Amino acid sequence: MKTSSFEKRVKRRIIGREHRFFAVCSPGLKTICRNEMLASGFPEDNIRVIQGGIEFKSKPETCMQFNLNLRSPLKILMRINQFKADSFRKLEKKIDAIDWILYLPQNSSPNFNVTSKKSRLYHSDAIAQRCEKIILNQLSSGFTSSAKNKSNQTIYIRAVHDDFTISLDSTGELLFKRGIKQKVSKAPLRENLAFAMLFWTQFSKDDILIDPMCGSGTFSLEAAMMKTKVPPGFFRSFAFENWPGFSPKTYAYLKKQAKKKLLPFSEKQIFASDIDDTALAALEQNISNHDFCHIIDTSKKDFFSINSSMISPGKKGVVLLNPPYGKRLGKKTNTQSFYREIGKKLAADFKGWRVGIILPSRPCKFYLELKLELKPIYHGGLDIFAGIGMV
Repeated sequence: MKTSSFEKRVKRRIIGREHRFFAVCSPGLKTICRNEMLASGFPEDNIRVIQGGIEFKSKPETCMQFNLNLRSPLKILMRINQFKADSFRKLEKKIDAIDWILYLPQNSSPNFNVTSKKSRLYHSDAIAQRCEKIILNQLSSGFTSSAKNKSNQTIYIRAVHDDFTISLDSTGELLFKRGIKQKVSKAPLRENLAFAMLFWTQFSKDDILIDPMCGSGTFSLEAAMMKTKVPPGFFRSFAFENWPGFSPKTYAYLKKQAKKKLLPFSEKQIFASDIDDTALAALEQNISNHDFCHIIDTSKKDFFSINSSMISPGKKGVVLLNPPYGKRLGKKTNTQSFYREIGKKLAADFKGWRVGIILPSRPCKFYLELKLELKPIYHGGLDIFAGIGMV
């Protein structure tokens, strides 16, 4: 089939060129994201750690690979342009100078995420409205036919001191949504934070994992994906799949190569338990939907009744805990006593195990009476901590 002039433009200006991208990271996870990139073989010279995440330079194919394979970031943005504008006239001129039909699909329904700080153009809604009108006008005049199904695409506009940065979201739904958990319990932990806990405890494919307050099983599912080498984006779709420069053939090849690396497991190595029947039912359904039954064992047990020697005699590994806190803990439970009992249990029955535990505040570390390193994290609108150490 003959290549059209439009396809040639896309190939020359988008597919064949390097662009700047930005991996958005939760507070505390930038170093982990950088390590993930380097471990994939990506050159260190093309990585720059900046406020809010990691900036990197690559061709769009690498952007696809990172969306598919990185566990720690929230999303990946493609930088479209940077310019200065101190009036709406200048802004409109700069936006109109971008060849949007090379970036956005014909059936785009653009959303705008606008922030403005110390800029003369401070009204975010007005900025979005001006830009949307220009972009839709370009798209309608650039194509001769219209598609029925709309493709949601998000354009990020950042203005600081009249300096504008225009980016396109390549990810869509946040990356911590792996496409595995169809059912969740109350206050589920985000998968990127679960991965950070596993990373900090140096969890490996040879380790046993005990997840004794599993809820809907975020720790267990993330560990199972790591052990079996299932890419975090394997079961989901991405915004870039609708871009004009997207190559289904290239992406299918990336997924095929990833599939070749998958590891089978014939014995249980991850032990998830909880006292909540609803949470366990959700976890069991999520496990069965993606064939993790061979590696994850589920049971209804209270943490304080578990003995590690009964679960994995002669073997040690990692125990991860996300205890209830705040409203989930209830008014009748004394926080200090609760965490002190957790610490005693870990010291008595998990000696020599590596441990990671979510803590709602710094004092909880002292209640545990364990030697833990505190790592600040952000979850559910709260600044909390991960306690990491050896029992």
